[in-house]
Amino acid sequence: MKTKVVKKNNVSVAVIHSDEHLITDVQSALDLIMSVKYETGCKNIAVNKEAIVEDFFILSTCMAGEILQKFINYGVKFAIYGDFSQYTSKPLRDFMYESNRGKDIFFQPSVSHAVDKLSGYSKLKKKENYER
Repeated sequence: MKTKVVKKNNVSVAVIHSDEHLITDVQSALDLIMSVKYETGCKNIAVNKEAIVEDFFILSTCMAGEILQKFINYGVKFAIYGDFSQYTSKPLRDFMYESNRGKDIFFQPSVSHAVDKLSGYSKLKKKENYER
């Protein structure tokens, strides 16, 4: 697991990349939240898709809901970054779409997009474009 703190828009984001599964169940997600908050002080975490067990992306397991609720409960904004094109499930795609419209959980195609979302940069950018 590699952790890097990126600061954008005066917001610190812990960007995590791992080739091994870091989130396999609710307890491992809690462990990750606590470890990252303790080690970096960040309340914004971005994790690569490959670090999350595949069952997370099967909504019928209820794993995604249970895990993401923990992030919300602990006041942590969370982004998963990577290529989601392999997922064809309409409920999952709808879930990701609705999450991206919110303010706490995001599914993004790249690290830079994830950092933008978590730092509020994309909202700031939209507001500037709107004011022009």
